Amino acid sequence: MKVLLTGGCGFIGSHVQDKYIERGYDIIVVDNLSSGKREYLNPKARLYETDIRDREKLEEIFKKEKPDIVNHHAAQISVIHSVDDPFEDAEINIIGSLNLIELSVKYNIKKFIYASSGGAAYGNPLNNPCDEEHPVNPLSPYGVSKHTVEHYLYLYRVNYGLEYVVLRYPNVYGPRQDPFGEAGVVAIFTERMLKNDDVYIFGDGNQERDFVYVEDIAEANILMTEKEINEDFPIYNIGSGRGVSVNEIFNHLKEITGYRKAPVYKPPRKGEVYKIALDAGRIKNLGWKPKVSLKEGLEKTVIWFRNINI
Repeated sequence: MKVLLTGGCGFIGSHVQDKYIERGYDIIVVDNLSSGKREYLNPKARLYETDIRDREKLEEIFKKEKPDIVNHHAAQISVIHSVDDPFEDAEINIIGSLNLIELSVKYNIKKFIYASSGGAAYGNPLNNPCDEEHPVNPLSPYGVSKHTVEHYLYLYRVNYGLEYVVLRYPNVYGPRQDPFGEAGVVAIFTERMLKNDDVYIFGDGNQERDFVYVEDIAEANILMTEKEINEDFPIYNIGSGRGVSVNEIFNHLKEITGYRKAPVYKPPRKGEVYKIALDAGRIKNLGWKPKVSLKEGLEKTVIWFRNINI
């Protein structure tokens, strides 16, 4: 089975890539390497250094490789950048995705797996944790763009028969996460603590997110690749069901790293949800659940960052 994996050199995508290869899949990676890293390419995968906005080059790849499945992880992932530049966010996350969806119909893709957002799409929740039936009211252009693609997928299934699965992600953390961007609080805190730099918390630190270790996210992708699609329920939250505050993350990492400073609090940032967790009961009924505890995952993450900084 051949999978075309976009964003496969990125943080989450590279872990998904590794899991696929462990299970014997033939993996084609499409990544423009704007944030992904060539060193995260599995030796058994093949890389096309291509931007998903370049439809002509994408079509050449589809025509040559004839993939069975598309797993779409390439994206503009920063909430803050989306607020600053909603046009670029839409170009990448909506137009780029639409290119892939159109080509998937044209080249008879068996299944389209889409990495969406639960944390950003629901907005400030009416009830917490949110299940998949919760109203979608994003507070950022990023949340809007990620959710918009879900509507296109529905439209293309109804009109053209494209089978799809949507995975709405929580706050994913773990090895290979970029500590120098604006997203990924665990990676950012870890990097700064290990260097004994100041750690900044935007807002009061009581804002909560649902944190899931990246290998558990990769396992969810494998499960949904291999499961038959239920057309009535193609959307699945991936989450622990528990909100964890930024202050709690800070304190856990402080203990693990031996950091001695207090956090530096700054004004809250626009577009960010205050408290959210995701009810993943739907995918748990199919056999998935997070296996890595928060403490274990944070310890694994710190070990990885220590090793790359040696």
